[in-house]
Amino acid sequence: QVQLVESGGGSAQAGGSLRVSCAASGRTFSSYAMGWFRQAPGKEREFVAGIRRSGGSARYADSVKGRFTISRDNAKNTGYLQMNSLKPEDTAVYYCAADPVRVGWPVVWDYWGQGTQVTVSS
Repeated sequence: QVQLVESGGGSAQAGGSLRVSCAASGRTFSSYAMGWFRQAPGKEREFVAGIRRSGGSARYADSVKGRFTISRDNAKNTGYLQMNSLKPEDTAVYYCAADPVRVGWPVVWDYWGQGTQVTVSS
């Protein structure tokens, strides 16, 4: 199994940028697809972005397309979410997730980090 630890959250002004990271330990990071999710107060957790094992393919929620970029460095066992043009509605706890799916995208992600807070002020 794999353990995930997020870092890099914080506060930003609307229009600003932040990058959150997800450090993986345990089994080989490249054996897992990686995803980012977020949960705002009073709302359900939602998918933000996902990236396949090799980093060759990614997908995004419509709400973040063109603003957020997911990436990974398998040599460093770390994944990233670069967030640009931030909006107050991006305020949430951001979680990274991993799943050993080989084909397609996970329906249920097996492993989760503890989350990191991102706050965007107007």
